[in-house]
Amino acid sequence: MNKRIRTIAFVAVACFALMGLQLANLQVRQASSLQRSGLNPSTGGTNHFDLPRGDIVSADGQILAYSVKTRSHGYVRRYPEGPLFAGITGYWDKAQYAAPYGLESEYDQYLSPNTPTIHNLKDILTQKTGTDSIGITVSAKLQKVAADALGSYTGAVVAIDPQTGAILAMYANPTYDPNKLSSPDLAAVEKYLASLNPNSGSSPLVNGAIGQRYPPGSTFKVITTATIFDHDPSLESINVPYASSISIPDTNLPLHNFADEVCGGNLARDLALSCDTAYAEIGLKLKAPNLYAEATAFGFNKVPPIDLPSGEAVPSVFPPPSAFAQNIPGIAYSSIGQEDVAATALQDALVAAAIGDGGTMMTPHLLSSVVNSDGTVVMRYTPHPWLQATSASTASSVRQLMIGVTQYGTAAGIFPASLNIAAKTGTAETSVSACTDDWLIATGPAGAGQVPKVAVAAVVVQPIGGACNGTGAEYAGPIVKSVLLAALGSST
Repeated sequence: MNKRIRTIAFVAVACFALMGLQLANLQVRQASSLQRSGLNPSTGGTNHFDLPRGDIVSADGQILAYSVKTRSHGYVRRYPEGPLFAGITGYWDKAQYAAPYGLESEYDQYLSPNTPTIHNLKDILTQKTGTDSIGITVSAKLQKVAADALGSYTGAVVAIDPQTGAILAMYANPTYDPNKLSSPDLAAVEKYLASLNPNSGSSPLVNGAIGQRYPPGSTFKVITTATIFDHDPSLESINVPYASSISIPDTNLPLHNFADEVCGGNLARDLALSCDTAYAEIGLKLKAPNLYAEATAFGFNKVPPIDLPSGEAVPSVFPPPSAFAQNIPGIAYSSIGQEDVAATALQDALVAAAIGDGGTMMTPHLLSSVVNSDGTVVMRYTPHPWLQATSASTASSVRQLMIGVTQYGTAAGIFPASLNIAAKTGTAETSVSACTDDWLIATGPAGAGQVPKVAVAAVVVQPIGGACNGTGAEYAGPIVKSVLLAALGSST
């Protein structure tokens, strides 16, 4: 009993001693620095914003955001790549002392001055405020390829690792210069911000890769095809009569193939040639509940859990079965990605990625690691699934059919035959007369026994130069090809 009392007494004395040391540390050793700290409420908090923020660093070591000390304005944020990464980094608003967009906001707790977690006695005595840097999954080199490939077109391109969900590139037009919003010249900031029309849904401040929806057109046929295998396997052997147009119930308006082409036949040929009449008939046979269930399984009607601030990513949309109760023609049009179906570039990239990853849709993410001011990695992102979109067998079957698209279908000749790329084009009609949004999604290498390393989606929004005469293969095809080949390290 006496031994226990002595032990407890020793521990109590040690605790009081540590408390005394910390009080002395705070009241004497660190008194001056704590008085000046922006984290001290008595300073009004303003000094806190005159401290530097941590760096944002690309996967290939390029610094994308850093703080620089100025003579009269404290620390100012700099973005060396400017508009190239604006949709990802966001910006630090010197006027509002806030990070309203992008990674600057999502990981503000690390980038802002913070106190490291205490692990031992040394940490107590040497505790100091510092900033962390974050490393991201996007390669600056691949991001540049994506931006160059998209060029001046309005649209977006996303590349993702199907096995991990890591975003490898994500770029959209229009974009903006975050340096002009982080300037200490507040009048200039306000003028530039006004020019971006911030309250508009089409503002460059909206990341077009995750915050803009477009009709996906025939890229949605990938999901319609998966619906066959998952909900009505009897349709796998369907053989649709050749036609240039068909009549559908409850309307006297015929549904035409693109450019009035004549097509039909078996499922492989229908997908490869993107036969609208065949897929409209398939959609009517599948019925709305099955199409809705499959679309939802692939992430439609859900907000993708990418690590960016709430509201930046929007859900892609497939209408609920109730929307078709009095609209049978809508089922036909929805099965080919028209009607009220709408998707983001990220969503379509995730669809391709799930087909490439055996039906598993990994959580899309930008963070790779967090590193403190001493160079110690304090956190690494752990990849994990978001959805089981479909079965491995369905993904394998659909992937094989998508290879036909590049071998003899609408994407023939875009990719080197040796790479075995699985793809799907999309040429979606819009509300603008005769205009289309042009898509292509792809994953590869996708041959037998191969593990796809990248999935890419690109959308180009018409009109281009005042004209509306494009196709997915024509406009989105070269973009996806450039990004996919660069991601695979191929110059073929």
